[in-house]
Amino acid sequence: MRKLFVLLLLVLVYLQYRLWFGDGSLQEVWELHREVEAQREENLQLRERNAALEAEVRDLQQGLDAIEEHAREDLGMVKEGETFYQLVE
Repeated sequence: MRKLFVLLLLVLVYLQYRLWFGDGSLQEVWELHREVEAQREENLQLRERNAALEAEVRDLQQGLDAIEEHAREDLGMVKEGETFYQLVE
């Protein structure tokens, strides 16, 4: 009976070690859950950025207003007949 108790105790210790420190332990599972959540958050941000870029592309393909805005803001262009003023402090 004592041998059976010792054997069961050793099995229990082995299983506890595997649960807390071994391959696929709870700590490893928790870390993987954190990584998955971080990746989901990053994916959500990238989806939002892609949606904004897609909307901008559609605007550029459909109308001249978006092209004009892009030329004015990013390239510093002005229309014919307009005067460009730059204020320096």
